[in-house]
Amino acid sequence: MPDRVSKSKFKAHALEYFRQVQKGGEPVVITDRGRPVLKLVPYKAEAEQVLRILRGSVITYEQPTEPVAVEEWEARR
Repeated sequence: MPDRVSKSKFKAHALEYFRQVQKGGEPVVITDRGRPVLKLVPYKAEAEQVLRILRGSVITYEQPTEPVAVEEWEARR
C-alpha cells in the first residue's frame, strides 16, 4: 500500500484505502498537487476512555498495600 496518494486516486478508491489502513494500521497521506493535505490513520481509543470502562468495577479492597495472590507467584514455587 502506498504511503501517499493523490486526492483523485483516493476519491476513486476510498473504501479500499479505509480497509487497508484499518487492517494494516499504517497511515496514508492524501496529497493535492503533490502537497500533503490530509492524513488517514487508524482509530485508537484514548487511554482515559479505556480506563473509564473499569471505573466502579472494584467494590472494596480490604488490604490495598498487601501483595495480591502471593501463593500463586512463580518465583515462590
